[in-house]
Parts: sequence; C-alpha cells; structure tokens
Amino acid sequence: MELQLPRGMRDFAPAEKLLRDEVTNKLKATFERYGFNPLETPIIERWEILAAKYGGGEEILKETYKFQDQGERDLGLRYDLTTPLARYVAMNPSVKKPFKRYQIGTVYRDGPLKKGRYREFYQCDVDTIGTTNMLADAECVSVALDFFEQVGLNIEVRVNNRKLLVDVAKMFLDAEDEQQALAFILSLDKLEKIGAEGVIKELKEKGFTQDLSEVLALFDVSGDNASILESLKKAIPDEHDSGWSQQLSEVFSYTGNDPRVRFLPSLARGLGYYTGTIFEVFMADGSFHGALAAGGRYDNLVGDFMNSKESFPGVGISFGLEPIIEVLKDKQGEENLKKSTVQVYLVPIQTTEACVKFANQLRAAGVHTDMDLIGRGPSANFKYANAYGIPYVIVVGPDEVEAGVVSLKNMESGDEEKVSFEQALEKLSSLNHQK
Repeated sequence: MELQLPRGMRDFAPAEKLLRDEVTNKLKATFERYGFNPLETPIIERWEILAAKYGGGEEILKETYKFQDQGERDLGLRYDLTTPLARYVAMNPSVKKPFKRYQIGTVYRDGPLKKGRYREFYQCDVDTIGTTNMLADAECVSVALDFFEQVGLNIEVRVNNRKLLVDVAKMFLDAEDEQQALAFILSLDKLEKIGAEGVIKELKEKGFTQDLSEVLALFDVSGDNASILESLKKAIPDEHDSGWSQQLSEVFSYTGNDPRVRFLPSLARGLGYYTGTIFEVFMADGSFHGALAAGGRYDNLVGDFMNSKESFPGVGISFGLEPIIEVLKDKQGEENLKKSTVQVYLVPIQTTEACVKFANQLRAAGVHTDMDLIGRGPSANFKYANAYGIPYVIVVGPDEVEAGVVSLKNMESGDEEKVSFEQALEKLSSLNHQK
C-alpha cells in the first residue's frame, strides 16, 4: 500500500502547527477585543441547506463535497462558515441582536489547487447579525487592519458596494432582475484574472449586447476614495443610486479615512448572497496574489433561510488562515519557525529521580519542560535540543545533586553556568513573564 493523503489535504508538522496556533490565537484575541463571541457549528450540513438558492450559489456547489449517510439522506461538507451561521440564527430566532460571533474551523471545497489554496482549509470569521448600521461594516474593516498590523503584514483593504454594481447593471445593461445583475457581477469578479477583453467576451456569451467597453470604463478610475466616489456619482444619476454612495462614505468615515482602505469600484465578490458593502484584503506590495481576507454585507440571507419577512441583516469578514500562513512563512523563513513548545530540556546523568522532581517543580511553575527519556549522553542531548530550538538545557549529574546546583546552558548564546536549583527555577519561571 502506498501511503498518501487525498489531494488538497495536509498534515501539519509541529513547526507549522505552532505558527498556525499563534496566528489563530491572535485572531481570537482581536475578535474578542471587538466584542465577538465564539460559536461552533458542524462540518456536515444537510444538502438542502448548502444548496439553497440564497446560499453560496451554483458556482460554489460545483466544488462542494456531497454524500449520503446510512439513512440515504443527502449531506455535504460545509464550504464556508457563513451559511451555517445563517442556518443557526434561523433556527434560533430569539437570539439577542446584534448577534456578534466569531468561528474558526475547517471548510471544504473540491476545487483547483494552487499555492495557498487547498481542499480542506480553515476560515476565521467574524459576523454581526441584526443591524444595517455601517458601523458594523466599518468594524469588519477595522478588525482586519488591527490584526494584520499585529502580525506585521502591510496590507490594503479593497472596498466596494454591491448596490453600485447592481445599479450599473440595471442602468447601462438593462438588467431586468437580480439574476441578470448577478450574471454581470460574476463576470466582473473575474476582471483581474481574465482582463477586460475576457470579461466582455463572457458577458456577450451571456447575452449582453450593449457597449460593454463603455460600461467597464466606469470602473477604470483612480485617485483617493473621495474623488473616485465623486466621479461615480457624477456618472450615475441620483435616481440610480440605491444607497451605495452614502454607505461607502460612512464606511470610509468610520475607518478614519485610513489610507490602507481603498475604494475599488470593480471589486465584485463571486458569492450570490452579498447585498451591500464588500471587501477583500491583499498584500499592499502585491507579493502574494490571492486575498488574505474577504467578506461583505448579506441582508437577506438569514431571512431567506427562515422564509420570513422579518429582517435579519448581517455583515462579516473571513480571514483565510492558509494564505496568511503562506505569507508569514515566506516572510520569516521556514528555517526560523519555532519548532517546539519546550523551554527547558533536562539531561539526567545517573540522576533520574532528582531530574523528575525538578521537572515537576518547573512544570508547576508554568515552565514547558521535557527531559531525556532514552539515556543519551550530553552531546547527543545538546544536538537534540538544538534541532528543536529548545532555548535552555540543564545537565544534572551526581556531583551537581550533591552540591545542590545544576548546569544551565543557554543554547542561543552558548553560555553555561552553575546555579542552584532555586536560581534555575526562578530564572526559567521568568520566561513566561517576559512574553
């Protein structure tokens, strides 16, 4: 039997898992600072939930894993965390609003593979359900700015509004309903990938016969956010402005007109459930092609799930753990990643009982402690500790036990000193207080 993983699935060695945990812990801390609370949903959903017309849409269903249980019920692996959130709120309509939740978990898409894109991957979402106030939209942008600053990545947040795209489709392309407008938006979403000519070709194949180059020229604008917004307002009469200009103005204002927030009128986002603000996060220098985070406003999704006339407006942003990790690995260098949680490694030289006692004291003080379990000599143990990047090694022989001292070596500097058990305990206990 040849041992191999399914395509698009991965194991995570300790070094990468430690980096992933560090990033998710920073995400959790950021989410909670903004008042979001955790929610957990199953990775398996009923197929009718995933395939609902107000869910991810036809494009994403092509990549959705579908199967049956032993009762022959159709099920699927979740392709995002937003649809399960909408299902949860629909099943719990009495939840106090605004309902602010975060969730970090695996999602699955049987799609093409490339760097930073896999078939099992993590999404890290924050969403607010129950308000149309643009403060909630701006908060999503602020969460992104806050987090990426913490991990030292220079990013830009590209912002647009789906209302603008729908209004353009209705005004310039005579789109008579939401499906026609969505057909235009889905093609426009590929502008960066296939270029203007590719988008025009695809739109013609969909039956649009207007002067498409003139329509795309609307989105070929430059300048700061205010000037781009003013240019579009001049090109699109007030009667064809369903609220996008005011909403965008508020988002830019609430984020302090941060220069990292960029108005990009051609930004479309492929999912069909977006109704207002949309945003994507990219490396500012273009060093990584894909988006690091993305999201937007979806005011109809939850109400549609409930088949209710009651409004359950929502907005959220999803952080892609996979591309974020790829960027951080490139920045830090894989050889520099932390390889172990161990802070000190004990080497007993015929002093196993004394080392076990000292190891327990260190662990009780919160120090991450390991010790030699197979009786190697000091030289082999130093190599072992060095391979895992363990910062300190303690060697304890009979003479040290008799004198009440240990030999403490700093593996980074190479400095070695004889200190008492108490001094070693005090020094090593301070490691966690220095973080």
